[in-house]
Amino acid sequence: MSISLASISKTQRNSLPPRVVVHGAQKVGKSTFAAGAYKPIFLPLEDGLSGIEADAFPLLTSFAQVMEAIDSLTAPNDFGTVVVDSLDWLEPLVWAHACGRNGWKNIEQPGYGKGYIEANADWRLFFDALNKLRTQYNKAIVLIAHSAVKRFEAPDVEAFDRYELKLQKGPLGLAIEWADIIGFAQEEVAIKKESNGFNTRARGIGTGRRVLHVNAKPSFIAGNRYGMPDTIDLSWSSLMQAMVPVAAAA
Repeated sequence: MSISLASISKTQRNSLPPRVVVHGAQKVGKSTFAAGAYKPIFLPLEDGLSGIEADAFPLLTSFAQVMEAIDSLTAPNDFGTVVVDSLDWLEPLVWAHACGRNGWKNIEQPGYGKGYIEANADWRLFFDALNKLRTQYNKAIVLIAHSAVKRFEAPDVEAFDRYELKLQKGPLGLAIEWADIIGFAQEEVAIKKESNGFNTRARGIGTGRRVLHVNAKPSFIAGNRYGMPDTIDLSWSSLMQAMVPVAAAA
């Protein structure tokens, strides 16, 4: 096809199911959130489903098994959402796969970060396979990750700490680029000020409400492509409601 002004067309809002990454502390409710999605099927890499009723593959212990599970979902089935739980438990399996392919004893053997760069090729295969489930089989994707506090350095501001996905730099960048929604899950905290007559101090108190932040703040990675409000309840129904544009919902 030749490229000219006649080949220009107007883009439209993406109608495909969302690609969601949710990160947060342990036991904040990430797996429970994903279990509330439309007809979910879990690809478990850790024992995070205790007490949660959901369809799941057996515990996957290699990168090859993960890719086999994803490929099996291209056969006719009724599942609507594919959940990978969790990315940081997948990471060492990716390293092991890259090491086996190259005959390394460990991911550090090549030196100078070359092992991690080589592993990025397997991460790309993983994200491409998930994209296929989304675009060709109309399945939503949810990737769960734990958070880690890391130092963030930018050229225009002083360095500061923030919550990021507990991943190496390569897969972290790929996940952020791939996702339509990146949510940071946490228990809501209310600030209570206390005074003893001489000094006033602030104390954080948990409200019991679990929330999902979907727009970035200096303290955490988040973001979305749907114009969603900053914070919603940590539930799949709240996420779906927030994805609908105000004009469309009216």
